[in-house]
This record gives sequence, C-alpha cells and structure tokens, in this order.
Amino acid sequence: MSITGKHDRRKSTSLTRGFIAAATGGVALVLPLVGAGFASAAPAQAATAKEISVQKAAPATYSVIAGDTLSKIAKAHSLSGGWQKLYADNREVVGDNPGLIVPGMTLTIGAATPAATTVKTAAASAATTPAAKPATYANNLDGWIREALAVMAQHGIPGGYDSIHRNIMRESSGNPLAINNWDSNAAKGTPSKGLLQIIDPTFRAYHVPGTSMDSYDPVANITAACNYAADKYGSIDNVFGAY
Repeated sequence: MSITGKHDRRKSTSLTRGFIAAATGGVALVLPLVGAGFASAAPAQAATAKEISVQKAAPATYSVIAGDTLSKIAKAHSLSGGWQKLYADNREVVGDNPGLIVPGMTLTIGAATPAATTVKTAAASAATTPAAKPATYANNLDGWIREALAVMAQHGIPGGYDSIHRNIMRESSGNPLAINNWDSNAAKGTPSKGLLQIIDPTFRAYHVPGTSMDSYDPVANITAACNYAADKYGSIDNVFGAY
C-alpha cells in the first residue's frame, strides 16, 4: 500500500510534490527511514514473547518427604507421562532404582521435552536396536526378590533387596508356603501367609497389578507386602519388626 493511500485527496497533491522533490535530492534517504521505523518495533515484541514463553516453561522443584513415591508425586502434580516421566527427568538424582527415593531429595517436575531432532534420533535408534529379551529369574528366594523389585520399580514402590530379604527371613525363614495358624489374625479367620506373612484382606487391598492373585505366590506376596509397608511406613526399608 502506498503512503498516499492513507491521506485524503486534498493532501495527496502536496505529498506527491514532496516525493517528487525528494526524488531529485535522494529518495533513498527517505524510504529506509520509513522501513526502519517499522522494523525496530518487531524485534522488541518478539523478544518479549520469547521471554514469556520461557517463563511459562520453567520447571518446578519438589523436595521428597517420608512416604513419597514417584507415582504419588506424579499424580499429585498431574504430571503428563506419570512417574515414568518424573523418573526419566530425575534419573541422575534417584539412581537406578526408581522405587527408592529418600526424604530430602530434590526432584525436577515438568522438565522441558527434548528437542524434536533428539526425539527423532532416539526413535530411529530404537527402531534399529533389537528388542531386549524379557528378564528371567531363578525360582528361588533370590530370584523372587529380584523379580519383585523389577515389578515394584514399574509401579514406583520403594524397597531394597537387603530390607526385603531381612524381613522375609524374620517372617517366614524364606518359606513361600508359611502360614501362621495361632495368632489373633488366625483366630479371626485371616491367618498371615507367605514369605512376608500378609493376611488376605491386606493382600487384596495392596495387590500390585500384573502379579498373581494368589497370596502364596512369592512375587505377588512380596510386592503386596512392600506396597503396604510403603503406605504405612514409607518403605519396607523402615520395617525392622512385626508390621
């Protein structure tokens, strides 16, 4: 659109004469000034929009307290991607076991998503990498604990190998078919069962999806008991006696 289009007909004559006069004296000096006037405002506006965008995308931090799990924290903050995203963003802080977080840890919530090029590269790499074979576990106490830990990690349930082993040896001496038929629970018709001596109502309430519904099943028994211990004591790591 020409500049004369912004004025009425009465002023167009004088403006036209002005431009003709300018042409003889160097119109190149006039036109760049008009262009620069518009261009100078655009970068300032773009910078402001960028700053606002960065502020909105800034991640938050959270300090872990007793009883927390990655799953609980992700749900409390409505984190897209759940505990898996929270763990991926904080793996250097948490370590190799996502089920083991301790009070005082500082976690980043809502970290920026990696650049699209990085995501594409990772996807391309995954497409060319053979799928990992499912892990296999020995059918003994060591294998049961290790398989239970893998399941617990998937569900954000805290607990360590040594703590689970310690409590199993106290409760059942490692016998997955152990049952207590003499205490108050047994008198009520709900005897304690399995490796970690859990009663059926508690087993059903804290059963971990993907495991057997049989309370004598070693992995199902361990994971349900650890899930219960996490809810009541923060972690099976904090249990050193009857629970």
